[in-house]
Amino acid sequence: MSLWQYVTERWDRLSLQALLHVSGVVQCTILAAIIGVVVGILVYRSSAGSAIATALSSTILTIPSFALLGLLIPIVGLGVTPSVIALTLYGLLPIVRNTIVGLAGVDPSITDAAKGIGLGRVGVLTRVELRLAWPAILTGMRVSAQMLMGIAVIAAYAKGFGLGSEVFSGLTRAGSANSLNQALAGTLGVVILALILDGIFVLISRLTVPRGIRD
Repeated sequence: MSLWQYVTERWDRLSLQALLHVSGVVQCTILAAIIGVVVGILVYRSSAGSAIATALSSTILTIPSFALLGLLIPIVGLGVTPSVIALTLYGLLPIVRNTIVGLAGVDPSITDAAKGIGLGRVGVLTRVELRLAWPAILTGMRVSAQMLMGIAVIAAYAKGFGLGSEVFSGLTRAGSANSLNQALAGTLGVVILALILDGIFVLISRLTVPRGIRD
């Protein structure tokens, strides 16, 4: 059986897995963005705090995904929960780092002018600094989403969501009928979803970043 025949005959199952895969990645990216931006806001004015936050989020990426899931499963069990926690943690570094860089890179003269017209610290942060840092934050989210798209395949180890089950099933059944098609279908599906999601981020950038800042 060809790969095309395999995909067409199992399209309902594969499309559902693809939807769950991209949905899980997007939700974990949003969770990582919320946490990462808050952390960045808390530490960007402190060089020591920025260094510690970046180092901690970098350390998470050094933990092998199988090991992290293995540590989480005894605590939260199998299924979606350990997968979401692991993916959210893995997605923090680019967002934390870019938030810090974006906020720290705002021209002080701009913030001084904002204070001069009566904006308080919160107003300066929300109406000036975060808006100017948004391109950097969005880039961090884009990088995180691409990373998580691949890492999410490992979620199948914890009986999580997505196309990882196709990849793992195909690899464990290597040599049997359609095992290669199964692994290829899952792998190519992840690649296609990653390209589509990246295109969506480009579109979001076009719609939300002013031309003067983008250029």
